[in-house]
Amino acid sequence: MTAPQRPDFTRREFLGATLGAGFALAVQPVCAQTRIVTPELGLATGESLIPAADRAIPAYWARPEGQGPFPTLLVVSEIFAVHEYIRDICRRLAHQGYLAVAPELFVRQGDPRQLGSIPQIMEDIIARVPDEQVQSDLDATAAWAPQQGGDPERLGITGFCWGGRQVWLYAARNPKLKAGVAWYGRLEGAASPLTPTYPRQVADQLNAPVLGLYGGADPSIPPDTVASMVEALAASSNPASQASHIEVYPEAPHAFHADYRPSYRPQAAADGWQRMLAWFRAQGL
Repeated sequence: MTAPQRPDFTRREFLGATLGAGFALAVQPVCAQTRIVTPELGLATGESLIPAADRAIPAYWARPEGQGPFPTLLVVSEIFAVHEYIRDICRRLAHQGYLAVAPELFVRQGDPRQLGSIPQIMEDIIARVPDEQVQSDLDATAAWAPQQGGDPERLGITGFCWGGRQVWLYAARNPKLKAGVAWYGRLEGAASPLTPTYPRQVADQLNAPVLGLYGGADPSIPPDTVASMVEALAASSNPASQASHIEVYPEAPHAFHADYRPSYRPQAAADGWQRMLAWFRAQGL
C-alpha cells in the first residue's frame, strides 16, 4: 500500500518553504523565555535536496567549518517536520563536531508546519506516511552525507517523539549504524499496512546500541511498555540489544526536551542531552 504523493519540490520552492520557516503553527505560541537559540558562528549550515528512491527530498544540515570528515548524525523530527527547533538541534550538534542532517520526511504527504492543530497533522499527514518510505529516505540521507563532509564510517541517529520511534526501527535496519538515541519514541502500537512494526518487535534485532530517553509522566507511552522494552533488550542474545539502555525521568512528561513548549523540563532535558553526547562518543562518534 502506498501513500498519496505530492509533486516534487523545486529547489526554489524548497528554499522558499524552509528559509525562515520558524516554528510549526500547531505549537504556537512558542515559549520564548525557555527557547534555546544556537548561533551559526563557526558553523557551515544550509539546505539541500537529497536524491531518494523516487524523488529528491529537502534537508537542513549543519556542521563545523572546515573539510571534515565529521561523524554524521541523522536527526529525525517530531510530527512538526524540520521546523526551527529541529534546525537548532542540528546547530547544537554541529557545535559538538558533528555533521547533523535533518531530512524532510513528510514532503510527499504535505507540510505539517502549516497546519494549525496536532490532530489535523496526525490525520492529514502522519497517518499517511509509510515507515518504509521514512526508512528508505534515511538510507538516502546517510548515503548523501559524505558529499557534505560526513564520515560514512561514523554514522549515528537521533530523533524526537515520532522520530524517536524511527530511531529504533532504523537501528534494526542499517548494519552500518554505530549508535542511536531515541527521545520518547513510542515503543508499542497497533500494526497497520503503513506501520507494520514497532520497536518492541525488533528489540533483539538492533545493529547498534540505542539509548532511549523517556518521561515517567508521559501518558502517551505507558510505563508498562517501557518496562517491556527494557526486559526485551536485557533478554536478547544480540550484543547491540544488550548494550542498549533506557533512561526514565520519573517526573518528566512527553516532549520534555522541547524547549519551545510548556512540556519542557530543563533538568531532564540537560541531563538527557549530556547522556546523548556521551553515548555517541562511547560508540566512536
